[in-house]
Amino acid sequence: MSLDTVVKDIREEARARADDIRDEAEEEAQSIIAEAESEAEEIVEQREREVERTIEQEREQRLSSAKLEAKQERLEARRNILESVRGSIESELAALEANREELTRKLLADAAEEFDSDAAVDVYGRADDAELIESILEDEAYDGFTDAGEYDCLGGVVVESDSSRVRVNNTFDSVFEDVWDDNLREVSERLFEAKNEHDG
Repeated sequence: MSLDTVVKDIREEARARADDIRDEAEEEAQSIIAEAESEAEEIVEQREREVERTIEQEREQRLSSAKLEAKQERLEARRNILESVRGSIESELAALEANREELTRKLLADAAEEFDSDAAVDVYGRADDAELIESILEDEAYDGFTDAGEYDCLGGVVVESDSSRVRVNNTFDSVFEDVWDDNLREVSERLFEAKNEHDG
């Protein structure tokens, strides 16, 4: 075997070995690149999921906040409507003429039952009802009852006696307050059911 042949064999073996090393290196590089790309994809997907979660949380928070705000606005609107209805009724009570004397007599008679027959009793009423109250107190049944002046109310009477330390508030306001409180749920249901049916 000549030296040229040996050199040639060594060169070919070195080339083959170099090709093998290059192939292995390329394979390893491809594997590293594939792994890096896979990890990068996972990181991107994870970030996307985190962003989507954050967006969903913010959306839910905003939706929840908007719902709460809408509910508060609805409640405020209902309160305003109820206050308006109540104000209208109070105005009608203040302006009531037809049964005013009959109602005032009834309220005073009911209040009078709380006092002893010999008690000195003061009767207060609305300034506009002063003449009406004075004329009612002229009845014999109200001997010892005195018109004591003005009380800020829609009508009716406030009756009190120092001797018995009793005070009875039989004003239109107090009666209306009781009726309003007792029927508020029903009034509200009727008002807003009717409104919802009309809207629907």
